[in-house]
Amino acid sequence: MSALGKSFSAGYACLAAWADLLDRINVFPVADGDTGTNLRISLAPLRNPDEDVETTGNRIARCATGNSGNIAAAFFREFYQAESFTDLAEKAALGRKKAWLAIASPCAGTMLSVFDSLAAILATHADLKTIYQPLRLALQTSVFETTQLLPDLKKADVVDSGALAMYVFFDGFFRHITQQEDTTESIMDIFTGKLAISSAFRQEISNSYCVDVIIQLDAKQTLDGESEEGQATVRSNLAELGESLVVVQDESFLKIHIHTPDPDQLRGRLDSFGDIVQWTDTAIDQRSVNSPTESEKKPILHIVTDAAGSMTREMAQRLGITLLDSYIIVGNDSRPESLYNSEQIYSLMLKGKKITTAQASTFERHQHYQSICRQYGPSLYLCVGAAFTGNYDAVMAWKKDNALGKLLTVINTGAASGRLALIALLTSRYVNDCDSAAEIIAFAEKLVAECVEYVFINELKYLVAGGRVSRASGFFGDLLHMKPVISPTIDGVKKVGIAHSTKGQVAFALEKLAVQCDPSAAPTILLQYSDNEEWVTKTVQPQIRDHWSAAEILLTPLSLTSGVHMGPGTWSIAFASPSRPATD
Repeated sequence: MSALGKSFSAGYACLAAWADLLDRINVFPVADGDTGTNLRISLAPLRNPDEDVETTGNRIARCATGNSGNIAAAFFREFYQAESFTDLAEKAALGRKKAWLAIASPCAGTMLSVFDSLAAILATHADLKTIYQPLRLALQTSVFETTQLLPDLKKADVVDSGALAMYVFFDGFFRHITQQEDTTESIMDIFTGKLAISSAFRQEISNSYCVDVIIQLDAKQTLDGESEEGQATVRSNLAELGESLVVVQDESFLKIHIHTPDPDQLRGRLDSFGDIVQWTDTAIDQRSVNSPTESEKKPILHIVTDAAGSMTREMAQRLGITLLDSYIIVGNDSRPESLYNSEQIYSLMLKGKKITTAQASTFERHQHYQSICRQYGPSLYLCVGAAFTGNYDAVMAWKKDNALGKLLTVINTGAASGRLALIALLTSRYVNDCDSAAEIIAFAEKLVAECVEYVFINELKYLVAGGRVSRASGFFGDLLHMKPVISPTIDGVKKVGIAHSTKGQVAFALEKLAVQCDPSAAPTILLQYSDNEEWVTKTVQPQIRDHWSAAEILLTPLSLTSGVHMGPGTWSIAFASPSRPATD
């Protein structure tokens, strides 16, 4: 492990807490709103301070996603090798060099400028006790200058998202090393006026795809590519294939990030470099970068919830909700749960791959709470049930010891999966039409009491593997084709029934709906699927629609926190008929 592993973990936690803001101000090289997301994925290996340096370095390169993630990977694969504070100057200089070399068309005004400033300060300040303040000010200056160095940033009137991300990371990293008190000055104060894209900014729409690929090199290519000249030749040969090219090379593999209008043609060209062992391509999804107008009303409470609820990140963004992630661990790799591909997870589970979950560190959770309060002011955290995770205890401890705590109201919902998502969704809608924080909180509490969920499990073996039920009961349950029905409550998971087939599951759901939900009230029903989206869509949804024609029926993936424990074939139904709470 790196001797500075816990400091790297602290830096990552700070970065993760501001990732949503980084996405919102992402302009260069394309305004696709994913810088924070890509860096959370790419640098997730830094969360584990106990892993050896070589393994972490390789994982960073292989996890690297997007333009920002691949540039950061080139730097951190070197910087992470520092064994002590005295090594940081040398490793920062080497990382800075590798980051510049990795890019086909590097330019100042990006995270490269922050790497430059970091290396320069570390080269001239050898005293651990006095380095924090000059380093912090130098990095702030580098971030401010990005607005003037890149035309797109100047037009948008924001700092560069990647540069700001590295400032946030290094500020957290060096605060941990130097044992600084947590500063009361946030990036909202430091970079005020440069953290919202100007409504006048427009960018040309791209029709390209973002491609990340790993190529296994043969012996000759490995030898030729080890020198700077060899790497320059590789970049030169690839540069004509697309834009935003970043190349990270190791002894045995080539990691390439590139934007191209034709992924299939690109793949054919890359075959000549070696065996393609990993490939992802996604259409660049440019979003509208217009900022809200001054006439748009700011919600009186910002809604926060856990990704343990069955709410996708895209849904949360549309509703203006902040999602707090746990982590999904696949082998030695981990990623925020809302940033994993669920199809991939269930496919691996069916092949027998062990997949587990883990909470964010207490420090990371505290960083998120601070970031939320500093960005949004008064907020309402609809917390996953305290019986399921330690999130409620963590936030209440933070509220007790932090001055910002008064801005964050917390409700222990006793919910998870679809019930939690539905509570958050309906509360967020209510916020838009309400000017009373007390009324919003009362509405949410009423939903907590009234919202119901039934989860239908296909096989018990996944709960057995996770220690949720005994091996004996799991064996006999599957042998007898028992499909348990459970419900998340304030006291934990409650077993509420048994079905012997999927047909029986649907009949159970319809019966409970008929007893507990008045169809004339037009209930909101949230159906969730694991690897069975087509069946839920074509079999379950029509039967519910036949009985509750006025209902609002929404479909969404089951939260991966639930899916990993309950396994493929699981599905769930949550429902509520909300009404306004009584007021004086």
